[in-house]
Amino acid sequence: MSIRTGRAARTGQYLALLAYLVFLAFPFLWLLSTAFKPPRELGSLHPSWIPDEPTLANFRQAFDEQPLLRAAGNSLLIALCAAVVAVLVATPAAYVAARNRGRLAKAATGWAVVSQAFPFVLLIIPLFLILKNLRLVNTLTGLVLVYVVWSLPFALWMLIGYVRAVPTELEEAAAVDGAGRVRTLVSVTAPLLAPGVAATAMFAFVTAWNEFFFALVLLKTPEKQTLPVVLTHFLGAEGVADLGPLAAAAFLATIPSLVIFAIVQRRITGGMLAGAVKH
Repeated sequence: MSIRTGRAARTGQYLALLAYLVFLAFPFLWLLSTAFKPPRELGSLHPSWIPDEPTLANFRQAFDEQPLLRAAGNSLLIALCAAVVAVLVATPAAYVAARNRGRLAKAATGWAVVSQAFPFVLLIIPLFLILKNLRLVNTLTGLVLVYVVWSLPFALWMLIGYVRAVPTELEEAAAVDGAGRVRTLVSVTAPLLAPGVAATAMFAFVTAWNEFFFALVLLKTPEKQTLPVVLTHFLGAEGVADLGPLAAAAFLATIPSLVIFAIVQRRITGGMLAGAVKH
């Protein structure tokens, strides 16, 4: 009876996982299908998954109507800079907070979690005023700073967990063997933190790449607008979407995130296995 119960539980878990994967994949697959449909099929009362007459006209129209390459370049530059700066700031701060378990470290960790509950609307006015005083409104640098500040609390919270998972005995053993503090951090601690740093960088990158509200408010010059903002230009004056080109542009906008995730996911898995062997 217990064996049957175990099999039934595993089957239920697999079915739940399959349902969750279908739930996640449905919007992307429908977007992909819409991107290749001609206008006649887009207005059909009985839409199908696979286009009867696939076409690339939506992609050509999307590039002709909007400066997608320029916007993608802005988004890529901003997202990469935000991810690098967030990791460089969060990693040493997380190490100090994780190794020093005093009240200050606990307060910093608690604030990192609580700050994520603040809505965007509450923050945009003080952020705008600060950037205005710094003369960083309508600049890519100002938007990078905003994204770093916004992603830093969660990045810090993530990395604190990774640092605490690294046994202090490894650092103590390295010190006994004669390694200095810097040598210990570089040779022992840093390789074990690599999966956490990669996951944090991926989070910061995807957050900056997909963010819309701050970019809409802080960037006014068309040449500096990011890809999510440019995608809204496919909506007409009355809110009617140019569905085919919009789906094509949105599909292209999802590709960098998927590629980054695929690359980083391999490194995260490899780093975790390497860390387990070292431990």
